[in-house]
Amino acid sequence: MEMNIELLIQVVYFGAAILFILGLKAMSSPVTAVRGIIWAGIGMLAATLISFAHPGMHNFIPMTAAIFVGGVIAWWTGKRVAMTDMPQMIALYNGMGGGSAAAIAAVELVRLSTGGELSHSGQTSQVLAVLGALIGTIAFSGSMIAFAKLQGWMRKVYRFKGQQIFNMAVFAALLYFGWTLTGEGFGNNELMIFFALALLVGVLMTIPIGGADMPVVISLYNALTGLAVGFEGFVLQNPAMMIAGIVVGSAGTLLTQLMAKAMNRSLTNVLFSSFGTGDDDGGGSGMEVSGAMKAINAADAAITMAYAETVIIVPGYGMAVAQAQHKVWELTKILQDKGVRVSFAIHPVAGRMPGHMNVLLAEAGVPYDLIYDLEDINGQFPTCDVALVIGANDVVNPAARKDKSSPIYGMPILDADAARNIFVIKRGQGTGFSGIENLLFFEDNTRMCYGDAQEVTQGLINGVKAL
Repeated sequence: MEMNIELLIQVVYFGAAILFILGLKAMSSPVTAVRGIIWAGIGMLAATLISFAHPGMHNFIPMTAAIFVGGVIAWWTGKRVAMTDMPQMIALYNGMGGGSAAAIAAVELVRLSTGGELSHSGQTSQVLAVLGALIGTIAFSGSMIAFAKLQGWMRKVYRFKGQQIFNMAVFAALLYFGWTLTGEGFGNNELMIFFALALLVGVLMTIPIGGADMPVVISLYNALTGLAVGFEGFVLQNPAMMIAGIVVGSAGTLLTQLMAKAMNRSLTNVLFSSFGTGDDDGGGSGMEVSGAMKAINAADAAITMAYAETVIIVPGYGMAVAQAQHKVWELTKILQDKGVRVSFAIHPVAGRMPGHMNVLLAEAGVPYDLIYDLEDINGQFPTCDVALVIGANDVVNPAARKDKSSPIYGMPILDADAARNIFVIKRGQGTGFSGIENLLFFEDNTRMCYGDAQEVTQGLINGVKAL
């Protein structure tokens, strides 16, 4: 009977792993993303329920209570959170995953420190438990700082002289105490110092990084969380955790590389430079800006858009903050009714998380066939009558091509400056998160529509309707 139960458990874990992989694959396309989430969710549910059938499993009441409380909180927050706050939610939940992996490792290591044994003893399991604890704890505290930055609770970027040397010293101390935990005879003091240092490393890694780099940071911590879960799955000999962790870790690693490539920067540059902070030592363009920003009201801009043949809309974080995606789709439909061909151009790092703009446009009901990636749409800007930029900054900044002294020089951008007319919706004349002056705003064919993105878009809608 016990053999049959073990076989059933392994079969369910195998099926859950297949659902994880198929779900992640489906999430790679907006068309099948919902289906992928459902498949992965079913796999997670099956893996969770079958865990109750493990021989020797006990503490069913605390386990059930924890699942119920966690499920209710997740359901409630998932229903209430605005789509514009998704980056914060992703950072928070990712941190919870890393923290959970670290908590599992902590239980196993406490068992060792008090003279017990690991659930599946062995030197390899002990080393992996320490690695999972280290990585998961860093991912937890780092993700919490990322959440605070995205939520606006921590607006300041903290930098000090000798910061990198200090960080390296703390990390070296962390590695030393981690090494002591891989042997015998360590105590609770070493264990507590180890976790305290790991928490501190996650904080120190994230506090100097500005908002412009948050998409890469979130992807990196996602990869670290997956890696930690995979290690702890090996420690517990749980195939579902191993496979889920490996899949998430590898996907997060690939996504991090793609995000860094989209910014034409290395991961070390993201983590250890001051770009994205808006500080004097990291932001700014060395090229002298000539000309001035030229304002236009929504009514006048609407006339040009209504009589255009092609319009390309470039959404950015300003659209997310103003929650203007529904108004933008309304404007699109009105323009289409007048025979205007409208497309959306998405930069890989637009917004505050990978796919942020895609999520917002999907929520508003924008069809997927109107949304184009950078590589697919850049060639259309030279023949475009109007490029409407809504709250985007660095991803349309020509300094990436023209100014070799700029921190973003060489970064692939959307060639909005090649359009015949450019209208930029922006709250004011500031430089945005990265602190780099946007040369696009000073181009002869650029006009600035100042104001909240939702209000300005409503003005465009009214203007087009009036014609």
